Amino acid sequence: MPRRFFTLDVFTDRALAGNPLAVVLDAQGLGDGGMQAIAREFNLSETVFVLPPEDPHQRAKLRIFTPARELPFAGHPTVGTAVLLGLLDHGHHHGNLAFGLEEGVGIVPCAVEIEGEGQGSATFTLPKLPWEEAGAPEPERIAAALGIGADAIGFDAHRPSLWSAGNAFIFVPLRDRRTVDALVPNAAEWAALRPGERAAVFAYTRETAEAGSAFHARMFAPGLGVGEDPATGSAVAAFAGAVTTFDRPADGEHVLVIEQGYAMGRPSKIRLLLTVADGALAKASIGGRALVVTEGALRV
Repeated sequence: MPRRFFTLDVFTDRALAGNPLAVVLDAQGLGDGGMQAIAREFNLSETVFVLPPEDPHQRAKLRIFTPARELPFAGHPTVGTAVLLGLLDHGHHHGNLAFGLEEGVGIVPCAVEIEGEGQGSATFTLPKLPWEEAGAPEPERIAAALGIGADAIGFDAHRPSLWSAGNAFIFVPLRDRRTVDALVPNAAEWAALRPGERAAVFAYTRETAEAGSAFHARMFAPGLGVGEDPATGSAVAAFAGAVTTFDRPADGEHVLVIEQGYAMGRPSKIRLLLTVADGALAKASIGGRALVVTEGALRV
């Protein structure tokens, strides 16, 4: 029986920008191997498979695959799938709804706003606050892997760090946007970043392409089958920990826009919402817009 699928562009308000996502509905019976094969067929940074929830109080269970492996959590798949399910549930009329999505990291609470035919926005709250991991590579090793000089790494209090909110990323602060946009990963040096692991690097700077953005970034994860990603919500989720640690924002609510994908011609904007209490991160959310681009059927 054909299985419905949709593709969406996520973290953008226009088609053919942002981060493309495939969502396969009615994924029962596919199995791990079938899902992985379909993800390779779409060959996007992530493909989502929607299953009935284990807890009937939640909207759906999601399984998320890159072309190379399954992920326990990812940001643009969560935002894009939440918008799609909201459109399927609510239609194309303006309105708001909320539900939980079951992912490998736990239940992810989502708030969706339908903005019109085939488009909307979604915000999800992190089920787990980000945590710092040991083992961030030395600047010299990072520089070799990114094809830059070590003197380009670091600004203000920011230093290379390793954070996770479900997926681990090496965060690399760089002095200016020109350096970020000129990065050319060195395949021969990449494996040395995290021996035995599939390293993912999120390089960022305060110098932005657009007014109103807080950071300009690029993300590389060749070991996951993602040479470069136009918008990485799970990285920005983990980045909440790095920003709070290095910038020490005042107690209260903070909204930061991270721009990504500009070097790829896929401009994306990810909204990061921080709640700081007693100098520590108390809550973090990721938000953005998404729109449906294609709809079809898989005959597998």
